[in-house]
Amino acid sequence: MRRSTHVALKPEAAQPLYLQVKQLILDGIRAGEWDDKRLPSEQYLVDRLNVSRMTVHRALRELKSEGILVRVPGRGTFVSSEKPRSTLLETQDIAEEIRSRGSDYRCGVKILEPVKADRETAAALDLRPGDTVYHSLIVHEENGAPLQLEERWINPSVAPGYIDQDFTRFTPHAFLTRTASISEVEHVLHAIRPDERVQRYLQISNDDPCLLLVRRTWAGAVVATRSFFIYPGDRYSLGGRYQVFGEAERPLMGSMRTGQIYGPSGSRRGKKQPKR
Repeated sequence: MRRSTHVALKPEAAQPLYLQVKQLILDGIRAGEWDDKRLPSEQYLVDRLNVSRMTVHRALRELKSEGILVRVPGRGTFVSSEKPRSTLLETQDIAEEIRSRGSDYRCGVKILEPVKADRETAAALDLRPGDTVYHSLIVHEENGAPLQLEERWINPSVAPGYIDQDFTRFTPHAFLTRTASISEVEHVLHAIRPDERVQRYLQISNDDPCLLLVRRTWAGAVVATRSFFIYPGDRYSLGGRYQVFGEAERPLMGSMRTGQIYGPSGSRRGKKQPKR
């Protein structure tokens, strides 16, 4: 690791010190100052730049929120590579996605049990409060760092063997794809601040923004699942590329990756995009 010997902070300047620290780090990244992509510790920067820890912390926090830096628990702060991206309209196996990038995948099953549906869950699954549903909570990791917190509520009539599975061997997505004939998917995306539980599972702080993808699926007329997928915002992104075709009043979108066709509501159609 090379560290610059030239420090050019100007306390008398109109620009706040934390912005000067931020710019200094950006200049170092562009100059290839950190060959292994690992930044020095906060304390090193405090001593080196002769500024307060709060100033350095704010600069690093903003760079993390912008996706330029990433904090890996137990290892330090690194210059971020391009953030992994998952498709927004399509469903995808998180284990396959991680392995396709050449990364190591593992998961921890935190909850897998039958529970009584509260009012919110019952309404989402079109059941009655108190009906039994299957509840799971799993943390998926990429190269040892938590990447996704997955929480699902499953209608037992659609996947009766759900709570008997070993989800360290395969994902809930893989199991549900095999056992449930999913005909429709609804996605809603939110930007959130993590609560204490999410902070603990994803090993982040309360000022780290997160992406929350809320998914409901249907098997015919039956609501099959309600799922929450929470991602650390500085480690992940959601998006996709789609081709638009069909009538102007009711356009269709076809995934450039899979050829899957989506209707005006964003729900999945059960056919492939025609060849062109």
